[in-house]
Amino acid sequence: MGNTAVKKTKGSGFFSNLVRQQMFIPVAALVILAVFNLIADPSFFKITLGYSSSGAPVLSGYLITILDYGSELAILAIGMTLVTAASGGQDISVGATVAIAGSVILRVLCGSNSRPETLRTSVLVAFLVACLVSMLFGAFNGVLVAHFKIQPMVATLILYTAGRSIAAWINNNELPLISDPSFGYYGGFLPGIPIPTPFFIAAACVIIIALVLKFTNLGLYTQAVGINEKSSRLNGINPTFIKFLSFVILGLCVAVVGLIKVSRLSTINYSVIAKDIEMDAILAVALGGNSLSGGKFNMAASILGAYVIQFLTTTLYKFDVQSDALPAYKAVVVILLVVLSAPVVREKLAGLGKKFRAKEVA
Repeated sequence: MGNTAVKKTKGSGFFSNLVRQQMFIPVAALVILAVFNLIADPSFFKITLGYSSSGAPVLSGYLITILDYGSELAILAIGMTLVTAASGGQDISVGATVAIAGSVILRVLCGSNSRPETLRTSVLVAFLVACLVSMLFGAFNGVLVAHFKIQPMVATLILYTAGRSIAAWINNNELPLISDPSFGYYGGFLPGIPIPTPFFIAAACVIIIALVLKFTNLGLYTQAVGINEKSSRLNGINPTFIKFLSFVILGLCVAVVGLIKVSRLSTINYSVIAKDIEMDAILAVALGGNSLSGGKFNMAASILGAYVIQFLTTTLYKFDVQSDALPAYKAVVVILLVVLSAPVVREKLAGLGKKFRAKEVA
C-alpha cells in the first residue's frame, strides 16, 4: 500500500511539473488540433507531390500550407516576443507596417513605372531599403514607448491607423505588378526545391535570433527591463534603449514578412495585405505561455505558438469556416489563454494539485 501511494504521488507530481512547463500549452494545443483533424478527416495530413505553374515539382497539402504561412507568423512572433517582454505591451501596427515594407520593395523594384518589363534594381537592394524604412517606423514606435512613456498599444495605434494609407501613398495609389518570375521565389518555391521558401527564411531568422540570444545579453536585459525597470536601471541597464531596440528588431522582422507577402502575388493590395496578422502574432506570443505584461519569455514557445495558430487557422478553413468568422474562434482561444495564465487561476490549480496529492498519500 505504501509503495502504491508513493507511485501515485510521483505520478501526480510528474503531471503537475509537466503542466507547469511553459511549452506545455502550445504542445497541448498542437496535440489537440492534430487529434481532432485525425478523427474528423485523416486526409488532412496527406502530402502530395504536384507541380507549380512553371512545371517544377512541389509538395502540397494542409501541412505544407501550415509550414508556408505559419513561417510568416513565426518571424513576426520573434519581434513581438521581444517587444512584449521589454515593454509589457504589444505592437498593433505590424500589419500596416508590413504593407509599408511591401510597398517600398515594389516601389524600388518598379521605379516610376508600375508595370516594368525588367526590374530597376536587385531584390536585395529593394529588401535592404525596406529593412531601413521598417526599422525607422519601428524606431518611431520605440521612441513613443521608451522615451515618452506612452502605452505600446496607444503608441502603435498611430501607424495602425495611418500605415496602409502611407503604403498606398508610396506608390501613388497604384498597384505595381512585377512580371519577373524570379521575384516569386521568395514567397513561393525555389527551383528544384519542393518545400516553400518562407520556411527556409523563417528557419534562418530563428537561427539568427537563437545565436543573438545565446552570445549576447539581449535576452537577459530584455527580461530584466520587463520584470522591473527600476531595478534594471540600478544594475546598469538602460531600459529606454532596450525597449527602443525591441521595436527596431520587430521592424526588421516586419520587412522580411513584407518581402514574402509581395513576392507571393508579385503585387500588393494595401487594404488586404497582412490584415489582422498583428493579432495572430500577439496570440502566438500568448499561446507560447509568455506573459503579455512583460518579463520572462521563451522564444521557442512563441515560434511554436505561431505554427499552432496557423494550424488552427488552416483547420478552420478546412471545415469551411468563413474568413469573417475566424476572429470569433480565435477570440475564444485568447479568452482561454488569458484565463489560464492569470495568477489567480494558476494558484488555484496548484492548490488543487496539492490537495489531490495529499489525498493520495493519505
